[in-house]
Amino acid sequence: MVPVRTCIGSRRRAPRSSLLRVVALSDGRVVADPKAVMPGRGAWLTPTVEAHDQATKRRAFRRALRLDREPDTSAVRDYLEALERTALEHDEQARHQDTTEQAERLMDN
Repeated sequence: MVPVRTCIGSRRRAPRSSLLRVVALSDGRVVADPKAVMPGRGAWLTPTVEAHDQATKRRAFRRALRLDREPDTSAVRDYLEALERTALEHDEQARHQDTTEQAERLMDN
């Protein structure tokens, strides 16, 4: 059976492998834990900027991580933005490769 967790932003249930674990550090910052191995209480988030924004708006980080004050989640947001940039670049490269392959096939005919 696949472990299922609930996103603190969207409140949707999803397999653990498709969510990002976040952990609060002792200095009040929340950081991404992509390997899900850091010590301490963690929370699960859909790896999108939208889910981060929802969780921030709902003050879900503080509640889920049982913190005394609102944490600094900028490191998580930076991580998610970098993930989205990487995904966009990968899609762009794949599209370019497909176009190149199509052109080569047309030239062979």
